[in-house]
Amino acid sequence: MAYRTSKITTLSSKNNRATSVLMIYTGGTLGMVYDSKNKSLVPFNFDEILTNVPELHRLEFELTILTLEKPIDSSNMNPKNWVEIAKIVYDNFEEFDAFVILHGTDTMAYTASALSFLLENLSKPVILTGAQLPIGIARTDARENLITALEIASAKINGRPIIPEVAIYFNSYLLRGNRAKKKESSQFNAFRSENYPNLAEVGVTIDYNFPFIRAYRTDLPLQLHENLNHNVVILKLFPGIKQNLIHNIFNTSELKGVVLETYGAGNAPSEGWFLEELKEAIDEGIVIFNVSQCDGGRVLQGTYQTSRKLLEIGVVSGSDITTEAAITKMMFLLGKEDSYERVKFNLETDICGEMSV
Repeated sequence: MAYRTSKITTLSSKNNRATSVLMIYTGGTLGMVYDSKNKSLVPFNFDEILTNVPELHRLEFELTILTLEKPIDSSNMNPKNWVEIAKIVYDNFEEFDAFVILHGTDTMAYTASALSFLLENLSKPVILTGAQLPIGIARTDARENLITALEIASAKINGRPIIPEVAIYFNSYLLRGNRAKKKESSQFNAFRSENYPNLAEVGVTIDYNFPFIRAYRTDLPLQLHENLNHNVVILKLFPGIKQNLIHNIFNTSELKGVVLETYGAGNAPSEGWFLEELKEAIDEGIVIFNVSQCDGGRVLQGTYQTSRKLLEIGVVSGSDITTEAAITKMMFLLGKEDSYERVKFNLETDICGEMSV
């Protein structure tokens, strides 16, 4: 597929050894400007980004911008788009040193999680960022998020990238992509990582949290995965949930997996009908992945009586994984593995830093 690309003239444009960054615009609030004629926000032409962010001229690395044919509102993002973005990174991996993905905030954590699985053996930065206010607004957070994400992506020590993994940069914090959740819809600090330390904090300087950044490795080649099975569902428990609701969900045509959002440390109703519905689904080959509704902490399946039965019937424990990472990991494994037992085993295994085991 052909994409429109443009190269930004920076301080390093004449330096043949300069770090090169590919910025991929997928859509989202960041890329909006105010159309005074129609009195509405509309996507702007990213070829003209210097009009809104003239600071790009002063960057000390090469910058190329690639835009999708049609910008995607993040609410419309889907597994096909995740694969397309991953393929763009894969196809340009040898040409560029780092990648920054501009993305809407609503589903950014899902995309970051998906990319962490689709890009196996990643050894270069893939940094997602966006904004709560459009870049065409005077008080926007877009410029700082964009400039700092680019600076982090280009950062190296002894010729090696500092962040060789998928991450989200937002409002002074760099978070592991598959550990992040969107927590705010109206404040600038939109993303948090409750169960894993920040990879960096940004003020006058950028302070990297080196012990928690994935190790730089180039001994294995980058591998692209393109098959995601999205015959899955997220089922959030609540007091008073009806049997017929759960029964109908588990009997959805072609359903392969369920991320079960339970209470606290992985607890669920101990009523007979509930456990029987889960057991019948498991016996039919549906994988059930237990994650907590709490933002912090983890599933400790079997610690309490209300979760012991889940362990006994074959529900898989999600430890401290986020729901966003859980559902994308399930799609990934169901698309990759032929064996039901391999899917279950790998769900409980840390693949790329998405969970503590």
